[in-house]
Parts: sequence; structure tokens; C-alpha cells
Amino acid sequence: MKNFASFPKNKIKFLVLGCGFSGSFFTKKIRNLGFTVLTSSRSENTDPNNFVFDSEKGILPNKNFFDGVTHILSCIPPDKNGKDPVLSSFQNILQSLSLEWVGYLSTTGVYGNTKGKWVSEIDKPNPFQKRSHNRLNCEKEWIDSGLPVQIFRLPGIYGPGRSTFEAIRNQKIRVICKEDQVFSRIHVADIANAIIYILQNKNSLEFHRIINIADDEPCSQIDVIQYCYDLLGLKMPKPISFENAIKELSPMAISFWMENRRVSNKLLCETLGYKLIYKNYKIGLKNCFLDG
Repeated sequence: MKNFASFPKNKIKFLVLGCGFSGSFFTKKIRNLGFTVLTSSRSENTDPNNFVFDSEKGILPNKNFFDGVTHILSCIPPDKNGKDPVLSSFQNILQSLSLEWVGYLSTTGVYGNTKGKWVSEIDKPNPFQKRSHNRLNCEKEWIDSGLPVQIFRLPGIYGPGRSTFEAIRNQKIRVICKEDQVFSRIHVADIANAIIYILQNKNSLEFHRIINIADDEPCSQIDVIQYCYDLLGLKMPKPISFENAIKELSPMAISFWMENRRVSNKLLCETLGYKLIYKNYKIGLKNCFLDG
């Protein structure tokens, strides 16, 4: 496998749109490999390679900022109208560039509720939530753009500084029991590393438009919470039933509990050959615990 760090750095220039949790982790990883990475955020910061982009307020960068960009990763969610703000603002500019690759971070929510059954990239999306409908619309916008895009569908994302440990420490944890309910998840490091792996091997791997990035072990939320309490050396509170908890949950929280699916990573890990760093929640949460 050719090392990505050996690629000619003067010929590759990244643009990461939306530097939240996943975008920031990817940016740091790529910069550590020696590549130039431009980033966007909604407000000013000290990074000289960052520009402000806020489509809702009509704040757009000078188009010269895009000069020389060859690779783009968009982490920006749909706007309030369910449209992709990047394409709404920059599609003509992007189509004028000599882009080699575009990545778009989507959600496994587009699969909807499968009542705990496995879903893979060959399954037809069946979004249940409005936000998932909007994501699917944005996926279609990117595909229809004609740009060299790959779509990465992600389940629940966690990592150092953003995991069940923070909810426990901040006393915002809810220990809820719902029979046969499972969630899929992925450590933020595996999102970045899987995408870099795809780029490293782009010329030797068969191209796939849509790829799930998830770990090997979907499981109940209680299993995750219990494991965190065990690592902290604390006793987990007695679980309450979902039926009783629903009265205190926000509409957003309720919506997560209304869907139940296991997300397959066989395309990524078996067909394409990516090796997960954190194969399951126990390995991943141990990393969060040690880094916390």
C-alpha cells in the first residue's frame, strides 16, 4: 500500500468544509501528514488557512480561496430548507476546479427503522425522520452535481471529549432500557482513517459511491453506559424503561429511540480491506477514558 504521506504535497490541496468534531479530526490528521488544508467555519478563528462561511447569514468567502484545491471533504449538514448549503453557494466554483475527489459526510439515518435488522449500502434508503430525508436529498444533490463524490454514511459518532463519559461526569446521563434496541456507532478516528485509506488506495480499489463507516458491534445503549461506569469505578443507576423516560426526553432524543438498525461495515472492511482501529465500543471507549 502506497503511503499517503509520500504523495507529492505540492499537487494536493484539501478543503474541509465544516470543522466540527469529525471535520476537525480529519483536518488535524491530514495536516500531520504534511498536506495543506483549508477549512471553513461559521466564525473567525486564528487559523490563517480558515475562512468564514455561513450560508444562513450570506457570509461567503472570496472565490480565490478555492484556487488549487484538489480534494474536498464536506461535513456541513442540510440547511433549514433541506438543501445542501455548499452546493447552493459554490457549485459553479467547484465545477470549475480540477477536483480529484470530493467526500460528503452523511448519516445512516437515511436507512430508517429496520427493527434491528442489518442494513448495507445495497439497501434502499427509507428515511423516517425529516432530517434524514434532508440528508438523502443532499446526497442526491452531490451525486447529480457530476463532481467526483463519495458519500460516507455515519452512525453515532464518539471520541475523546465526546462520549458517554462526558454525560456521566456532567450528570446528564439517562440510563434507559428499551427491549431489543441497538445502536451502531463509530469512533471519530476511524472516520478520518477510513477516508484516508480510501484516498491512499483510490487507484487500486474498486470505486464505490456510497460507503458505510461503522464498527463491528452494534449494541444496546445500556451496554455502553455500564461499561463506562465500570471503567470509572462507579455504580450505574438503575435503568428506567423507555415508556417512563419518554415523558422527559426531548423530541430529538425520542427520535433516536424510534429507529433500530444494525449498520454493516462489510463493504469497507471486507471488500475494500480497511482495518478498524476501534472495532467495538469497548476498545473505543477505553481510548476515550485514557485520553479524558
